[in-house]
Parts: sequence; structure tokens; C-alpha cells
Amino acid sequence: MRVHFLSKYKCIRIHIELTIQACESALFVCQGATMKLVALLFSLSMFVVHTCYANTPKVQVSKGHIEVIDNIESQFVKNRFLNVWLPPGYNKNTTYDVLYMHDGRMLFDANSTWNKQEWRVDEVAGSLIEQGKVRPFIVVGIPNAVENRHSEYYPQQPFEALSKQKQNALYQLEKYPGHNLFASKVYSDNYSRFLVKEVIPHIESNYNVNKGTQHRYIGGSSMGGLISWYTLLNYPNEFAGAISMSTHWPGIFSHDDEVFAQFKNYIANNIAKLSNQKVYFDYGDSTLDAMYPKLQAQIDDLFMAHKYPAKLWQSQYFPGEDHTENAWAKRLHIPLEFMFRKTKQAEAE
Repeated sequence: MRVHFLSKYKCIRIHIELTIQACESALFVCQGATMKLVALLFSLSMFVVHTCYANTPKVQVSKGHIEVIDNIESQFVKNRFLNVWLPPGYNKNTTYDVLYMHDGRMLFDANSTWNKQEWRVDEVAGSLIEQGKVRPFIVVGIPNAVENRHSEYYPQQPFEALSKQKQNALYQLEKYPGHNLFASKVYSDNYSRFLVKEVIPHIESNYNVNKGTQHRYIGGSSMGGLISWYTLLNYPNEFAGAISMSTHWPGIFSHDDEVFAQFKNYIANNIAKLSNQKVYFDYGDSTLDAMYPKLQAQIDDLFMAHKYPAKLWQSQYFPGEDHTENAWAKRLHIPLEFMFRKTKQAEAE
């Protein structure tokens, strides 16, 4: 086991809090007085500390190793670190594809996450590579903006297509008492620019990776699923595919026809930009995922109506599965094999 962790000493303000994914799941399943109790517990659990990068929990992996890029300076979003996973046997004589993943704190090590769950990216990806089932690739974990997660991941152009009255109403929503769901104006277009114009060039300049559209992929879950397909549609010449697991189609805590309609419209109006990019969706039906089956079915209808090639997209349903990292870890091998399967395998299918 090789461990690499944050080593710079520049202090940053880190919000130690339940992630918005947790708030969404809990708020959905709780009703009435129970909702008030959960909200109170959320409030008590939220606190802010001042700490240094050096005090950030070590990220440990069982396959491959992690390198941490301490500080990516950005003109588009707040500076942040990156967790870069390198597979077993990573060396300069091999070139690698790249998967850029959102919510980068939750990917590798349950001991360093708020809920003691993880995607098990190193175990799943490492095993697939070792077994020869996929092309070798690295994973770049991009941490979310914590209190600004919703503002950073909510697709901006669909949001701005809403009426001003609806936009203002959404900005008034609270994720728990006294704290807005959107801590700032929606700025996901700048987040996508950060990925394309700053993160990708840095990775391709410092790691032994294959350059070019056909070697880059993007992925995430929940709100990370939204920003994945949205970024792919906005930058179809930059990515070969997008993984959107348990995509949070409601956009907020409850179903809103106007909100979802704008997501549908945006996909319908932009899907023609895609040519040979792969798109993967999936969903369960428990906790927050219970909201997704009927909504995902409408997105599937769009792809079928557009006659998007069946070999280039998938939408998979997992009955009984919930909205957690444990659930995503169990099925992560499916989208990874879909995206990174070796060329001859892909052609045969």
C-alpha cells in the first residue's frame, strides 16, 4: 500500500459538514416532525474549522497510489487540490486515458470521508486494469466546493432558462434551517471551464496520459451526474464520454415540473452535438433514488427519439439500490467497462 497525502502548509478554511448528497437523501425520506428533528441534527453537525492541508486526513488506497496536487489556481472557481489516482504499475513507458470525477473526496478512502463510505475507485478500476478488461487509465478526483456544491454542479443554462420568479424561488430554498441550498449564484459554466481550460491542461502536462478527446472521460453521481452530462454537451470535442450515476434529475429536494422540463429541453436541443461519445446513466429506487425512475425514463425517450446509437449509451436500473457511495461502488465496474473496454472488445460488441 502506497500513501501520498497533502503536504503543503498553506492553511485553508474547510467546512466540515454533511455533504449535500446526505442532506438530500435524508430530507427526502423524512417527513413531518421527523423532518424537523433531522434538520436540527444537521444544524448541530455543521461547524467550521480552520485547518491546514497538512492536517487533512491521509488518503489511503489498496491498489495503485494517490498523488495530490496541492493547489490548482483558477480564474474561474476557487482554487482547490486534486486527488490523482495512478493504477498499479503506472510508469512512463505506458500512456493512460483519464477519467475526471466530481466529489473527489468520496472516491478512494472511507476512513477519510464524512460517512465512512467510498466509491472504491482504486479497487474497482485497479482490478479491471489488472484483469485486462479495460485500457489503462488514471482518475482525477476533483473535490466539490462544499457549501457551493449545488451552485457549482447545477446546470447553469437550464437554470437561467427558468423564469426569474422560479430562479428567485430556488435561491430561497434551504438545505437546512438558516442555510440556503444555493450558497451563491449558479456558476456551473465556470466549473466546466475550470475542468477544460485548467485541470485538463495541467494533467496532460504533468502525467503520462494520452492526449485528445478520445482519451478523456468525465463522471459523477447525483449532482455530479448532472454536471457530467451537462459538461459533455457543452464540450463534446473535449470528452469521449460521460458517466452519470443516480443522476439527480429533480435538481432540488422535490420534483418540480418546470425544473425538470428545462433539463429535458437542454438535452433535446443539444444532443445533436454528440456524434460518437458514450453516455451512461443508471439509477436505483430507494431513498433519494426513488425519485429517479420516471424521470430517467423520459431522458431515455429523448435518446431513443434522437436515434442515438444503442452501442453508445446505456441506462441501467438497479432495483432496491439507494443513493450512497456503497451502492455506486457495487456497480462502478459497469460504466468503467463500458467507457474503457479495449478497442477490439468494443468493436466486437
